[in-house]
Amino acid sequence: MSIKPLADRVLIEPAPAETKTVGGIIIPDTAKEKPLQGTIVAVGSGTKDEEMVLKEGDVVLYGKYAGTELEHDGKKFLIMRQNDVVAILK
Repeated sequence: MSIKPLADRVLIEPAPAETKTVGGIIIPDTAKEKPLQGTIVAVGSGTKDEEMVLKEGDVVLYGKYAGTELEHDGKKFLIMRQNDVVAILK
């Protein structure tokens, strides 16, 4: 990965949005729910006040409006602070 988060930030690859059909009607991409789960692909080194508890490969849950969206090599990612992550899925 050529993106390295700084300080207490993490780079997350969101899980793909679920495709659902309602009675044969296909929901367009713009109406799909934004996923609230993803996989951490890179982590910063932490700060002197807050050590990193998250690591690469963790599957996490985050808030609906958390993070900043970015696109790199045709893939979408979110970058956010460690404290915007609400849970680690095991």
